[in-house]
Amino acid sequence: MFKYSAMVLACVTLASGLSGCATSAVTGKKYLKLVSADQVNEQAALAYKDFLSKNSSKVVTGTADATMVKRVGNRLATAVNQYLQSTGRANQFNFNWEFNLVRSDDVNAWCMPGGKVAVYTGILPVTRTEAGLATVMGHEIAHAIEEHSVAQASNQIALQLGGQILGSAAGVSGNSTLGVFNNLYGLGGNLAQLKFSRSDESDADAAGLIIMALAGYNPNEAVDFWKRMASGSQKGQPEFLSTHPSDERRIADIQKLIPNAMKYYKK
Repeated sequence: MFKYSAMVLACVTLASGLSGCATSAVTGKKYLKLVSADQVNEQAALAYKDFLSKNSSKVVTGTADATMVKRVGNRLATAVNQYLQSTGRANQFNFNWEFNLVRSDDVNAWCMPGGKVAVYTGILPVTRTEAGLATVMGHEIAHAIEEHSVAQASNQIALQLGGQILGSAAGVSGNSTLGVFNNLYGLGGNLAQLKFSRSDESDADAAGLIIMALAGYNPNEAVDFWKRMASGSQKGQPEFLSTHPSDERRIADIQKLIPNAMKYYKK
């Protein structure tokens, strides 16, 4: 998908003068950026508000677990903001952080563009500790900081604009962004169904380790968490059929990434 979209983008750039290359904030990876992150964040905020409204009876408040989710989230967000400030990129991220615990048996958590985070109660028996929770939330926050959703939307828009090359030059309108965002997330639907590529997942692991380290959580704790996840996951699906790396590969890769993440560790 990326290679094909990149070729389309090259044609679109020639036709309409668009500049679509960006570098991610933590891992330094190149990606397509044809849409405004602010536009994507605005749509995410609407989707998150809609999700909370439709699941208001499931949003957990006033408990030790709900307090822990907000505490860990705020520590991670503070660390991210300080990191972005130190690298001179703080003005590029207009995030309005929100952290909520949602009652669900699903072993899941997610972060939408703009810092809208939900943690499901079903994952807490696996996270067990604050460091385990920081592993999960750091990984999900990394997707947003690395702008993986922006890259996905840009890939789709590049394909759409590619069909207009023979016509008049086309810009990227707000309606285009809205349409693609709705297609990716499905406003009012199951937001957790957004699938990132295996490459995005691996990059989120790498960035997530750094983010949790910056927040004062030991990256070594991530290995134990993913081992617990692996022990409860279903076996038998080949890695190439999944958007996530295999359990064995993910753990091995994380172990290789830990020495670099430890450089950012602040007790």
